[in-house]
Formats: sequence, C-alpha cells, structure tokens
Amino acid sequence: MEKRPLGKSGIHVAPLTFGGNVFGWTLDENKSFELLDAFVGSGFNFIDTADVYSRWKPGNSGGESENIIGRWVRARNNRSSVVIASKGGGDMGQGKKDISKAYILKAVDASLLRLQTDYIDLYQTHWDITDTPVEETLEAYAQVVKAGKVRAIGASNFSPARLREALAASAKHGYPRYETLQPEYNLYAREGFEQELEAICKENALGVINYYSLAAGFLTGKYRSEADFAKSTRGGGMQKYLNERGFKILQALDQVAKQYDTTPASVALAWLIARPSVTAPIASATSVEQLQSLVKATALRLSPDAIATLDTASAW
Repeated sequence: MEKRPLGKSGIHVAPLTFGGNVFGWTLDENKSFELLDAFVGSGFNFIDTADVYSRWKPGNSGGESENIIGRWVRARNNRSSVVIASKGGGDMGQGKKDISKAYILKAVDASLLRLQTDYIDLYQTHWDITDTPVEETLEAYAQVVKAGKVRAIGASNFSPARLREALAASAKHGYPRYETLQPEYNLYAREGFEQELEAICKENALGVINYYSLAAGFLTGKYRSEADFAKSTRGGGMQKYLNERGFKILQALDQVAKQYDTTPASVALAWLIARPSVTAPIASATSVEQLQSLVKATALRLSPDAIATLDTASAW
C-alpha cells in the first residue's frame, strides 16, 4: 500500500488514519480490538488518539482510548509496525487546557504509561493556548524528543498566525518543528483550512491529518432530515448541516457514489485523499462493515470530472 510522509519526520503512513476517539466511548474494549485488528489487517498502520479521549462519557476520567490502544498493542506485540499519534494539552480534570512546559512534560509521561510504550511516534498540541509563548511549548518538546519519548511533533487547531510563529521559533532556536497539522477539514468544512492553513502546510511540507473527515457522519448520507438524528449518539449535531449547501453536497456525493458503485462515505474520503495537501484523513468506525467503506476509499481514484462535481457543490 502507498505510504505517505508525515512532514519531514521520516515517518510514513498509509493514507487513512483510524480515529481513536471511539475507543472507550461508543466502542468497548473487545469491539475496539476487533476494529483495530481489521484496520491493520487491511494494510493500514496509523492510529490517532488523545489523552482526553473519551473523558466526556459519563463515568470516564480521560485516558480510556490510550489505555485500550496500549493493551491492544501489548496483546498483539505489534508496536514496531503501527504508528501511534496522541495529543495533549486538553482538560484532563485540571479545569483548563494547558500547554505549558511543565504540563506537557507530565502529559507525555502519562500518555506513555497508558499506551504501554517507550515512545510516541507523533505527539500533538491538541489545542493552542495563545497565552503560552510558542517557545515554551517547543522547549518541552525538545526535551522529550531528545529523551527518545517522542519521535515527531504536530499541531492541532492552530490559527495560521500561531502556526507560522511556531515554525519560525523552531527555525530560529533549533527546536523540533511541528511536522503535521490536524485541522477540521472535509467537503462541508473547507474554508477554515483552505483559506490560509493549506498554503502554510504546502510551503513548509507539513503533513495534514484532518479530523471530522466525514463531518461527524453527515457525509455518509445517513442524516438527511431531523428524523434521522436518532440514528446515533452524534445525530444531535447534524442540524447545522441540513441547509441548502449541505443538501447540494449530499446530492453530489450520491451522484459520484452511483457512478463508482460505492458509498458516499468512500467518495468523501477519496476526495480528501486526492487533495495534494492531505496526508491521511482521520475517520472512525464502529463496525467492521463501516470500516470497509472507509478502506475502500483508499483504492478509489476519482476522475477530474468527479472531483469538479464535488468541488462545485461544496464551494465556499
């Protein structure tokens, strides 16, 4: 399978990332193991998680996803063949997001324990806190990279200005640089990434591992009216997509999916994978059947006409 570089890190990944936010939330441990086995069994190697996954579920305290991944890696003895990305800086009970040097150093060690590993392939600043100088966070990363605890670092949810500032600070001071960006990006949510961030990523050869690749499920075509909201725990968030533009995008997805005898989800992911700036979109599945729809996207080669149809329908 095609492998793509994560920036200039020297790490290469298959063009689809499994989103670990579902582990310990909508998937229990046994089902998580089943999906992870199916994912790597299909030739994929990249799993994204975060320390706060899935703290939002009643009864959880955070770290559930990392714990499940750690136990799976230990049980399968496959650490060297998978690429694990995690994120830190979110609220793990301290009442605020925190990317100070002291906090990041502790957060990395805590993630290593939960993941039952000596190193994290890609560690990302989950949320940017503009009160914290970029240099302070990068100093922490310099320390953990030097110690061999982290191979490469990435940024998530950064503004264009702060991403540029961080890249400049790394170049000036010799800190590790952010090799990846994890933005929200999909056929519906295009403007936030394409307006400025995309150019920065291309100029600096950053890998892009975008989240909400399927707009929390909207781009699967499962939610076409308010009556469909009860179909999953994410249904309540679909209201914002049910507008003229959203329906245009679904219509274009249906048209292209019919042309290729596939699903809207596969088409939506294939559109992202075909984007020159995108490395490996993140998507989650809660069944092997859903996973197969995601996997099929990596083999789908959309024609210029199909891409133009989707571009036009989703134009911002």
